[in-house]
Amino acid sequence: MNRHPRHIFIAFFVTLLLVISGCGTSNVDQPDTGDENAEETTEETADTAPDESKEEIEDEQTEDEESEDTAENGGESKTDKNDNLQDLTVHYIDVGQADATLFEYADGDESYTLLFDTGDWTRNDVVSYLDSEGISSIDLVVISHPHSDHIGQLAEIMRRYDVGEVWMSGNEATSNTFQEAIQAVLDSDADYEEPRMGDEYSIGPMDITVLYPDHISGDLNEESVSLLMSYGDIDLMFTGDAEKGAESAMVRSDMTLDADILQLGHHGSRTSSTLEFIQAVNPEVAIYSAGVDNQYDHPSAEVVERIQDAGIDLYGTDVHGTVILTTDGSTYDIQTKEDGTISPKSTGSTSKKTSDSNKKKEENKSKEENNTSNCVDINSASIEQVQEIIHIGSARAQDLIDLRPFDSVDDLSRISGIGPARIADIKEQDTACAK
Repeated sequence: MNRHPRHIFIAFFVTLLLVISGCGTSNVDQPDTGDENAEETTEETADTAPDESKEEIEDEQTEDEESEDTAENGGESKTDKNDNLQDLTVHYIDVGQADATLFEYADGDESYTLLFDTGDWTRNDVVSYLDSEGISSIDLVVISHPHSDHIGQLAEIMRRYDVGEVWMSGNEATSNTFQEAIQAVLDSDADYEEPRMGDEYSIGPMDITVLYPDHISGDLNEESVSLLMSYGDIDLMFTGDAEKGAESAMVRSDMTLDADILQLGHHGSRTSSTLEFIQAVNPEVAIYSAGVDNQYDHPSAEVVERIQDAGIDLYGTDVHGTVILTTDGSTYDIQTKEDGTISPKSTGSTSKKTSDSNKKKEENKSKEENNTSNCVDINSASIEQVQEIIHIGSARAQDLIDLRPFDSVDDLSRISGIGPARIADIKEQDTACAK
């Protein structure tokens, strides 16, 4: 499949010059803003011929109305636009307790590939899946937020494929995974963008509306990049690990949230998918990404019950494997592993070599992830709860709250007075964890 990198963003003055000079516009650009100064159909002023029938006049009026509708939709009527759409295939890839979704579609001879999140840092299943699809270039990679189960394989993807553009929230993390990913983006020829609520873009026939965030403050999960992706009449929503506060902000906004397909926030956790939000989105299908028998008990039984009570079809990668949705812009079809769709298995880390220090960090993270689900989550626990952790009194508890989020228990060293010896005590207590 031939793919060519495209720059998604074109400065306004360049676009204006192209329009003035009569040049064609890029295949990937911002959608029409409805400028009333655009070319208009010339109104005829000649009198109707004496022998012209009323039926013929009505036919001409109908044709004029259709022409106006066509002009408003970029040269195609709404019906024609859907009729001309080629199939979009959306792969909700089975990547364990992580997230990665691949979009493939075409417009005539132009092919498009988009990727929303890039799986976990300890695996290479996203890269393996892209290879199995024959991917050589990616028009857009969106990273919802910089946690390692969402940005995990970005560095390898940037090195391996020709990427046109990368979107991130702008929030940063201290992990090696994040630092390596950012460096790989900087070393590439890809454009970089931090989209904000209300921004609208078009990538070929795909329209994208940014639902969140409107600003960032360092809250990695809550400020996940959230998108409504529209293909013809079919709308798909992705919210990363956005939680209740972000969902409430989206509901209170004046943006349309209706979507046919919703990927449940935060792997189906009870921190997301509030009743208010589900009712506002009103999806026909909900899909979550989670690992089999994961330690976080995702998806939450409370969320599953809420989805089922609403009569929404529910799919999960822990149960169905990779979930593949195909749509022509009017209808959609869903296939799962049981229907013959098999995900490539991970064969190890995306990096060919891992330093001893990285291995040690991986081991430490593995130990942290093996904590029970009853641990005190230093990224979400209350000020009273974090004081259950050894060496965390009331003053340090407030410091801990102020310095959130933490990438790991080791990251508590950012708190004044918490050195290596106390970190060792905290780990030995086996109470704290970072989710």
